[in-house]
Amino acid sequence: MAKTPELPKHRGFPLGLLGTQWQFTIRRANSKVTPLTAWPRQRSMDPSIALADIGFVQALWQHFGAEPFERGNLDGERLCRLFGRELLPAERGFDPQSYQAKLKLNVPLARKNFPDAFGEVKNAQSVARGVKRAEPE
Repeated sequence: MAKTPELPKHRGFPLGLLGTQWQFTIRRANSKVTPLTAWPRQRSMDPSIALADIGFVQALWQHFGAEPFERGNLDGERLCRLFGRELLPAERGFDPQSYQAKLKLNVPLARKNFPDAFGEVKNAQSVARGVKRAEPE
């Protein structure tokens, strides 16, 4: 049996999009890590796919901002839908099959492609439940 790699966990990151099948995190490491590659985004009849992408970008922005972060327990499919566009490698020698790989949000392109993800979170009914709320002024 293959050795399972170590999996850094992002505490406080939303688990997924409530009321749908879309997850943002995984529970445990897998010996066959999903390699990060750029998957094409195509129009779909299911609006929850687009909502999940918006929610994931919103959660990344609220949790990490523009700073580099480890892939950790973030879902490979969700990352692949953004990789190469809104998510970029943040280090030289990037290993697409490592849970320790560093990624960075491409903020200008993410703002252009997912403007709803960057609005202020005023209450708990945000797209990605569990993200930090904006402080009242």
